[in-house]
Amino acid sequence: MASTDIRTRDPIAIAPLALLAATLAALPLFWPGLASLGAAWATPEYSHGPLIPLISLFLFLREMRDRPAAPDAAPRRWPGLMLGIFALVLALAGARTSIPDLVTYSIILWTMAVVLIAMGWARGRRHWASVFHLVFMLPLPQVLYWKLSTALQGISAQIGVALVDAAGVPVLLDGQIIDLGVWQLQVAEACSGLRYLFPILSFSYLTAILYRGPMAHRVGLFAMAAPLAILLNAVRIGIIGILVDRYGIAQAQGFLHVFEGWVVFGLCIAILLLLAWGLARLRRTGGAVLDLETGGLAGQAARLRGIGGTVPLIALTALTIVVTILNLQFNGPKIDPKARLAAFPMAVGDWQGQRAFLDPEVTRILAASDYMAADFSRGPAVTPVGMFVAWYARQADGTGIHSPEICLPAAGWEIASLTQSRLTAGGNTFAVNRAIIQKGLDKQMVIYWFEQRGTRLTSDWQAKFSAVRDGLLTGRSDGMMVRFTTPLHPEETEAAAEARLQQMAQAALPALTPLIPD
Repeated sequence: MASTDIRTRDPIAIAPLALLAATLAALPLFWPGLASLGAAWATPEYSHGPLIPLISLFLFLREMRDRPAAPDAAPRRWPGLMLGIFALVLALAGARTSIPDLVTYSIILWTMAVVLIAMGWARGRRHWASVFHLVFMLPLPQVLYWKLSTALQGISAQIGVALVDAAGVPVLLDGQIIDLGVWQLQVAEACSGLRYLFPILSFSYLTAILYRGPMAHRVGLFAMAAPLAILLNAVRIGIIGILVDRYGIAQAQGFLHVFEGWVVFGLCIAILLLLAWGLARLRRTGGAVLDLETGGLAGQAARLRGIGGTVPLIALTALTIVVTILNLQFNGPKIDPKARLAAFPMAVGDWQGQRAFLDPEVTRILAASDYMAADFSRGPAVTPVGMFVAWYARQADGTGIHSPEICLPAAGWEIASLTQSRLTAGGNTFAVNRAIIQKGLDKQMVIYWFEQRGTRLTSDWQAKFSAVRDGLLTGRSDGMMVRFTTPLHPEETEAAAEARLQQMAQAALPALTPLIPD
């Protein structure tokens, strides 16, 4: 297919230099996002990330080869400039709030803006699919990551246990723990299937684009990726359980565990390709299933030297420099606030406490700037109350509060009920979450809430939004989660257990408040 030059006869033929200048000017502003991507790509879940920009470039060149268009007499470049301005504002907001995810999103928008400026609206918008593919290199926001990881851990564990049980192996699922009697398997975060899901989604998107068939077939190929990855990961967990029961715990460790993971990844790809082949059999026309033709791509890359839009690109460069200067002024060296939870007394009112410490692996996952855990009692006749506080100097830089709705099920506790109650402490009455949790025959009552710089909230989503808002307005996003827990005995009423929790909270808050930044 013949190609058409994309140049649009700019009055100043220095558009490529203007593009280079805009890119260099944007680097300081986008650097936090690029550093965040580098850190994410070092993890197993996002190790496929460096390949995504290369694949997007391949798709972009294919689009130029297969869908050439004559130059517009008067290309509309202002939509690209408007999108570029929005991307710069979003990047500035991300830097201000210390949310690298916002910066990475702005990088993709800025890339699309450059395409629209250089090619004009009519032709540039045709390349949305290759630019959108860059989304697959981004890490999920932490609040979504933990919710999705926990949900997938539960689904994978349940399906895996069903397979073990179907094989005639006695098995019990306790939260995320598969109990085989002699051996116990922890369905950890790494077993959630996310490390397969993200690259498989990218591969299925690529397969859908290269597939030579109707749009309905392409949508089906992409839609199959997620359930396929989840199901095969659950099958993997089930097979590991059966092997552990028959040959020992070594089957769940070391190289064999990793190898089984690669087998799952390879099976997902093979099944997707088989699905593509099966759908191709339904087409009315013949031909190859996937368009893998790479001829002519080098010539398309050469055409990029003839881009247009010199004046808008120079304007984008100037705006980028201005926004970068504003970023440097707004975001100078920051001194994070500090909490002093180690100074919390082990005697509050008539309650006596004993400090506790978390397991190092739990501490790593929690990623709190400071925490305090202790068990308090008023004597052998009174059921004890556990107090736990996790404080974060920043909640917007990839870390943040982990809601008990995520942590408790991961530890094997089932949330039997979750409602709201009212707590009066320090002269203030505010809403708290009240949960009944159960593990086997053991029951506990929990009350918890989120402290956000003088504001008390019950929703982790509200806490995250509050952190973003205050980070943007004041530069601060510190906050904490406060939780009180007590056993709920069979002969005890829920009202009595809640009263005990409230009494402990009322005694603890006056001692806790001075230890956290206001």
